[in-house]
Amino acid sequence: MYGYVRPPLQLLSERETERFRQVYCGLCHTLGERYGQAARFILNYDFTFLAILLSEGDEGGAAKARCMASPFRQHAYRTSTPAMVLAADESVILAYWQLRDGVEDHDWLHGLKYRGLSKVLEPAYQKAAAARPGFDACTREHLNLLAQLERERCDSMDRAADTFAGLLAGAAGEIGDPVRQRVLHQLLYHLGRWVYLVDAADDLKKDAESGNYNPVALRFGLKNGTWTPESRREFTASLDHSIHMMTTAFELIPFGVWTPILQGTLYTGLFQVGKAVLDGSFRPMTRGIKKEHKKVEETT
Repeated sequence: MYGYVRPPLQLLSERETERFRQVYCGLCHTLGERYGQAARFILNYDFTFLAILLSEGDEGGAAKARCMASPFRQHAYRTSTPAMVLAADESVILAYWQLRDGVEDHDWLHGLKYRGLSKVLEPAYQKAAAARPGFDACTREHLNLLAQLERERCDSMDRAADTFAGLLAGAAGEIGDPVRQRVLHQLLYHLGRWVYLVDAADDLKKDAESGNYNPVALRFGLKNGTWTPESRREFTASLDHSIHMMTTAFELIPFGVWTPILQGTLYTGLFQVGKAVLDGSFRPMTRGIKKEHKKVEETT
């Protein structure tokens, strides 16, 4: 995914922020254990959110260890659970195909970075695809459909967003409980729609300069990547609709200890990111939990 799904850590309690950090570190350890050190560099907040969403209502086990990010101090982290393993496998598949998409979107020279990183990740992807063939097939199917829409320069924002939404909804496919699976399918569908649209909005100016396909620009007839007041209001309403559908699904089942983090992300964090993207103030985050976690890390 793209780094847009962020909990409002500055608003969460120290306990909840530490809980999020431990899952973040736990997913990093799970990626390393299953796929080697290189796979740990795909870690981001989006994949951590996926791990929490797929988890059961309790925290699971805990351990302490040093790592590359913290070589001198041991940090507590959540040990692997079936849900965290599932999230790690699906994260590798998503990250690999995101890199391959980067290869397709750039010329030979500018695509070198994506081509090189995808080659590094390819052994991990092959293993993850063998472990989760259904999700890999779902991902490839939806990306092929999306590529076709891009070639056609389809001006239907909803058709393009629906394709990526269906891809992410597939991440719920291996949830055993049928009720929970349906709820997570709905939540992940609308999260995928929201992520795709926010990413397109974030790329408006860049795509206007390069001529790359951007369904949001085509839908609203935007020139030079600049919003009109009317188009911005209509687009914001579409984003808010997806968040409303996510929260409606979220309220249908219990999420146990993860409830405050998920609530904060869905009810506050997504709105903050969407506003920042539209204001032009959004900035990608570097790997690791930095400024907003400083106070928490000083206590551990």
